[in-house]
Amino acid sequence: MYVLKYVYSEEGRFNMNVGNIKVDVKNSPVLEPEFVPMGAYMDAYEKNATEPIAIAVYRESGNVSVYDTKIYGTEEMFEDDLRYVERIVKFMLWAAGGFKVVICGSAKIYEALKELYRFGGRQNFDVKTMSDVYESEFVIENVAYDAKPEAKSTPKSVGGHVDGCRIGFDAGGSDMKVSAVVDGEVIYSEEIIWLPKVNTNPDYHLENIVMAMNRAKEKMPRVDAIGISSAGIYVNNRTMLASLFLAVGPEDFEKKVKDIYINACAQVGENIPFEVANDGDVSALAGAMDLKDNKVMGLAMGTSEAVGYVDASGNITGMLNELAFAPVDMNPEAPVNSWSGDIGVGSDYLSQDAVIRLAPRAGITLDETLTPAQKLKVVQGLANEGDKAALSIFESIGAYLGHSIATYSHFYDIKYLLLLGRVSSGKGGDLLVETCRKTLEVAYPELKVSVELPDEMARRVGQSIAAASLVKLG
Repeated sequence: MYVLKYVYSEEGRFNMNVGNIKVDVKNSPVLEPEFVPMGAYMDAYEKNATEPIAIAVYRESGNVSVYDTKIYGTEEMFEDDLRYVERIVKFMLWAAGGFKVVICGSAKIYEALKELYRFGGRQNFDVKTMSDVYESEFVIENVAYDAKPEAKSTPKSVGGHVDGCRIGFDAGGSDMKVSAVVDGEVIYSEEIIWLPKVNTNPDYHLENIVMAMNRAKEKMPRVDAIGISSAGIYVNNRTMLASLFLAVGPEDFEKKVKDIYINACAQVGENIPFEVANDGDVSALAGAMDLKDNKVMGLAMGTSEAVGYVDASGNITGMLNELAFAPVDMNPEAPVNSWSGDIGVGSDYLSQDAVIRLAPRAGITLDETLTPAQKLKVVQGLANEGDKAALSIFESIGAYLGHSIATYSHFYDIKYLLLLGRVSSGKGGDLLVETCRKTLEVAYPELKVSVELPDEMARRVGQSIAAASLVKLG
């Protein structure tokens, strides 16, 4: 059984014992000193581990992600080994995505994970979601370490294309952004209010998407390409999971939502090439275009946590990057996520949910009749007035972010972290960024990650403009 013990050692620094692993955490969140950063835990765990093991996760088109590491492999350390490997499996599923996990090494660890990752098991949410996303039965297998597969990736060379007449469309939870771009010049951009999350009729969604695209179409002599940025998981331009369509029933989702963007583009015009990308990936792409550099992670802290990544070659990788469900806290008593039922996952630390969750710890009582967005505004208003309790919330989230960047750096090569989302606004957001940078400097001096904020224009319509560049012509 995992027991967390933490001892205050000096200002902003705590020694944590999780099972048999001692973790030294610098610049802990002021309102949650028991937070155990997964990256710091992994560093502490790996110091004395000697038995090789690899975790391979298979997704579409034969792509395989492989994490090569070591465990202790002793009876005494079995529970620690299991927790360490299980959290890596969990992280890889939501970062890379996949329908098959292969444990290369330790049969004992495999047997324990097989019991956890099955329908009806503790990780049922992960198993069911991945089965639905990839339309394939989820399996977990075991091979010898020497039989581990080679990693394979087929990143998409999309984005940065500005020739021709293009429509860029960005579907958000409260508004749509649409742009018309001609040879790299934005001749039209508009934000259009809509209510996708409360509408059960999929025809409402399709009609509004087509309407927005047609507004951009009217501003150009022709349409050469359509690029789409949308929250959710998309495989081969098909909608596999998306909160935008949360109110749509399963039957209508299958019949009308899975191919909604394929059908929308067909209504705008015949044989127009198009590309659908996760909004997090498009945020990262927008950042890479603005920075004129690569290895960019875009992270939006809003209703949830949305993440995207542009690799060293300037490509979108095809990975899920759904880090809202990936672990960041190794405290075995971490908060339980309301959707997945798991603990210590990103959206509870890097979204407006974190602000609401920390409010009672800061001594702030929020009216329960308010919506989450309204609660965030209340706390942000207090922070803008200089309220110390409210500011301590954003200071804590800044520490979460700094530690989480270090965790993400175990799985991604990050040069820039582009921060977006309403949580990063105002005086609270300024303190959040300042604390994040301080946490990286104090706790992870070896990491050279630059935390960047886009300008207001980029925050508002930048994604739709970047989306317009997704398709390569010719």
